[in-house]
Amino acid sequence: MTTNIATDQHPIGIFDSGIGGLTVTATIRQALPSERLLYFGDSAHVPYGPRTLEEVRSFSFAITEALLARGAKVIVIACNTASAAALRPLREAYPDVPFVGMEPAVKPAVEHTRTRVVGVIATVATFQSELYATIVERFSHGVQVLHQPCPGLVKQIEAGEFDTPATEAMLRGWLQPLLDKNIDALVLGCTHYPIVRPLIERIVGPAVRVIDPAPAIARQLKRVLERDGIEAAADAEGDLTAYTSGDPTSFMHMMDRLGMYGVRVAHATWKGGALHL
Repeated sequence: MTTNIATDQHPIGIFDSGIGGLTVTATIRQALPSERLLYFGDSAHVPYGPRTLEEVRSFSFAITEALLARGAKVIVIACNTASAAALRPLREAYPDVPFVGMEPAVKPAVEHTRTRVVGVIATVATFQSELYATIVERFSHGVQVLHQPCPGLVKQIEAGEFDTPATEAMLRGWLQPLLDKNIDALVLGCTHYPIVRPLIERIVGPAVRVIDPAPAIARQLKRVLERDGIEAAADAEGDLTAYTSGDPTSFMHMMDRLGMYGVRVAHATWKGGALHL
């Protein structure tokens, strides 16, 4: 990608199935305040987890096309399910476009465990992917890696049920079997899950380290921008524009609840398999 290194104000394209990727976006904003960010939450199709990998891959390609059409200089797939389904084929299809994807943070969990048992919570699709299997094979190093699907949790979070008795009961049902097996690290393998991190930490207690990969993603994005010479000027004024295929008012309300105030949210439409921002 050939651009003016000193003044590259093309946006960073970021997408997720809904509001989950905002946890990554907030970290990126803090780490890279000079960058313009263009976020798309595919609320019309949330959740991605129960869908087939082929369907999620199709969405991911269409979203990538739409973000590139808006001038995105790099694409951040702020969704573990979409990364598992589409990161490799997207890189193959767009060799000149830098992609930064999510992967469950098994490596740091393994590096810091003392009980040699760590847990991962994620969507069914993430656990079924080749990406997840490869990560566990590469980084487990004899540590027992337990995986626990959390069907329905993304829907709870998208509905704003961040800290309700129903959400707590669901989480306790999934987390107690992991605690019974003596985990001392828990990997949040879905970008929605950090939204309920306070509730998760209350359930697992201080002896279990809860790992959110968002800071590592922001660091990787910074490395990619510097490597390719496409970072914004240091004195540039960054901003965030958001699109959703759902209801913009509801999406903006969720952004407010997550501390992302005053962000413009526009409606995006799906037509014949193509996304229009």
